[in-house]
Amino acid sequence: MSKVFRPYEPNQDFLMPTSMRDWLPTDHLAYFISDIVDQLDLSTILVRYASEERGYPPYHPAMMVRVLLYAYCIGVPSSRKIEKRLCEDIAFRVLAANNTPDFRTISDFRKDHLKALSGLFLQVLKLCQKAGLVKLGHVALDGTKIKANASKHKAMSYKRMKEEEARLEAEVAALMKKAEAVDKEEDCRYGKDKRGDELPKELAFRESRLKKIKEAREALEDEAKAEAEVAASANKKHTGVPDDKAQRNFTDPESRIMPAPGGKHFIQAYNAQAAVDSAHQVIVAAEITNKPADRGQAEPMMKVVKENTGQLPRQMSADAGYFSSDAVKNLTAQGIDVYMPPDKMGHRTALPPAPRGRIPKDLSVVDRMRRKLRTKKGKERYGLRKELPEPVFGQIKQARGFRQFLLRGEDKAGGEWKIICVGHNLLKLFGAHRNGLLSQRALATVLAQ
Repeated sequence: MSKVFRPYEPNQDFLMPTSMRDWLPTDHLAYFISDIVDQLDLSTILVRYASEERGYPPYHPAMMVRVLLYAYCIGVPSSRKIEKRLCEDIAFRVLAANNTPDFRTISDFRKDHLKALSGLFLQVLKLCQKAGLVKLGHVALDGTKIKANASKHKAMSYKRMKEEEARLEAEVAALMKKAEAVDKEEDCRYGKDKRGDELPKELAFRESRLKKIKEAREALEDEAKAEAEVAASANKKHTGVPDDKAQRNFTDPESRIMPAPGGKHFIQAYNAQAAVDSAHQVIVAAEITNKPADRGQAEPMMKVVKENTGQLPRQMSADAGYFSSDAVKNLTAQGIDVYMPPDKMGHRTALPPAPRGRIPKDLSVVDRMRRKLRTKKGKERYGLRKELPEPVFGQIKQARGFRQFLLRGEDKAGGEWKIICVGHNLLKLFGAHRNGLLSQRALATVLAQ
């Protein structure tokens, strides 16, 4: 007796449901993203099309926004991969209503509307606030290095720039002399009516490389002069000349060589900052910097938190990389209970108990913070830092695969970081809805506001 299998007819004709709303489960992320976009203000994108006079109508901006946000939610930011998904993936086809923009159209839309798209971070954060997912009881701050769209091998130090510039200038001069000699020889052989203004390949390559190196050297020198002016205003010494080891990348000049997470090697990167609320791991502030160190970022990031949410958190934590006595004093003066160690602390660092009795009035900010973090409350509050931004970075980089920016330049990479964080916050909102923390009625109320 032959084995009986389930029916399998590859050539059998089927009809998809007439409504695209029936193509996926009713609680699918794609439908959730679609409903959210219906409530977002896209006027800054739409206004760009008001005076457009192209003959062929463009794709609807709302559709493009839906597709991009969904792509960032599931970790598919590549425009080429999005184009492929629009043909092969049902969720993408539903969101695009079977439109199939090519990768260049998708890429251009993202670049042309980057500022408006990154501005959706604030709109989605407001929805999270209205839904009760942001409490601002405790906000933890951290940074992670994300590779720039540039290779570290395309960078050159200031010292090497000067050496290479001198070498290339000598080679260009020698090639020019050789070219003049060839011109004279050819004039004698063929006459003076030959055009002869084509640059030899060797000369063209060296001249273009020399131009890039000169531009990079001048940029480093301008930065050093600007730093010297700032130092002078603060009564500090600065030569106004770049350090010989100062580097600049030719592909993305605003990115910097930074230690990769773990510190075992270096990458060409940006330092992506995120302030994460303790209630539901919602990102309440997202910025980037091209400074490898986190020092100096605590106060600006708390300022952004207030700008985004309307208030400062009651507590904040950050690792030792952010610590400075001034930062602790200034944030405390603003009413924030700060947990920021002056000393580097490993995950398994066991702190001794805090000394008993009143805190001496003459204790320095450093010693006062050390004592504070040794209390039971201090250990608990600082421990939140390990439960908030670190898992968030894991979700973004490991689960969704965002390990490198697609766009170049600090402003554009910063815009892309905000879009990545929009996707993260949308997933938190969606997760709260699916887990019953945000009912359908409550969600409808939030979206209607």
